[in-house]
Amino acid sequence: MPLYKSVTIAPGMQLLIWKITESIDELATGVRLRDACVLKMEKMYSEQHRKALLAVRRLMQEVGYSDLDLYYGPDGKPHLTDGTNISITHSYSFAAIIIGRRNSGIDMEMQREKVVTIADKFVDLEFAFLDPTPMEEYMRKLIVIWGVKEAIYKMVSRKGLSFKQHINVHPFEITDWEGTAAVKFEELDETYPFRFDEIEGFTMVYCLEELL
Repeated sequence: MPLYKSVTIAPGMQLLIWKITESIDELATGVRLRDACVLKMEKMYSEQHRKALLAVRRLMQEVGYSDLDLYYGPDGKPHLTDGTNISITHSYSFAAIIIGRRNSGIDMEMQREKVVTIADKFVDLEFAFLDPTPMEEYMRKLIVIWGVKEAIYKMVSRKGLSFKQHINVHPFEITDWEGTAAVKFEELDETYPFRFDEIEGFTMVYCLEELL
């Protein structure tokens, strides 16, 4: 299908989502890739990952960019050659980007109960406000917390930053659709806003460096 969603989330900041239903050939139509990106795609064993790469490039084209404008820093963070900020995520049948003037991070996760069994690997202080009953809401909150920490990790891009030790998501309710999280690591002592949405069994979370 074409573009699933495009919305301005703050002045100069746009969120775009693509639902991947096309074949590889359909997604590749009209997409220009650097030789290095073609080689990267050829080495991907998963068709799902190849589709996600192409879907991200289709999203970039929606706002006037192409693969030729994209590069990755030594830390793996994506950048655009004109200095515009971009953050990228993909999960199964969805791909999404945030693009604009502010530093940002985005993550999208499938809603799965597996997150409950691994919660102690990324949750610490948050357990104080989490209630394991009802289980469905507990799972949904855990996925939001995971998404927040992934998004902040992408935005801050610091080697050694720990989800469990250095990022603390403040109490929130699913019906809030937003919240804040604190990061204390090295010289960083900041609080960042986040927003989230639930889309067809997936949870999308994004953070911006400046308070909205």
